[in-house]
Amino acid sequence: MRKGIVLAIGGLALLAGCGNRQDKASNVPVTPKWKGAPYHIAFDTQAAKPSPVGVTIPDIKYTANPDALERRATLVVRFDASSVTKNGPAMNQMVMAPVDISGAEGALPADYMAAAEKELSKFLGAYCVKGKIKISVLIAKSSLTNQAGDAELDEKRLSDWLPIEVVFKNPHPGC
Repeated sequence: MRKGIVLAIGGLALLAGCGNRQDKASNVPVTPKWKGAPYHIAFDTQAAKPSPVGVTIPDIKYTANPDALERRATLVVRFDASSVTKNGPAMNQMVMAPVDISGAEGALPADYMAAAEKELSKFLGAYCVKGKIKISVLIAKSSLTNQAGDAELDEKRLSDWLPIEVVFKNPHPGC
């Protein structure tokens, strides 16, 4: 009987002490699969000659972190106000309406980009901007307000700012 008790205690000690090595946490640091903002954006090509509306923004492609996919996003466009000749701008930022996006890879819709070009052209034309202009774009959560400040942009941005230089030719010169 003593042998049975000793064997049982020894077996329990063996099971408790050895355990499964996979159950214990590894001391090797795990590098994250995705680095940076939830979405990475890139221009499809360099900006072409200005469209009939006055400015062409290249198509914007995105790649998303599969663990942080969004269904809708908003395009934000900022322009360099140093080229403004008419009474400095009250704003140098344009927030577009939200658009549906899907999947881990894709591009913003062509009609959405055409609307962004049209609105940017109106914006730049109102300030008598001419020639080459530096713009930066990012995508943000669809809940972003139209008058978003830097704090709200930082909180709701989905991508980093992506700069590019485009040419603006005012289709209605009056400056």
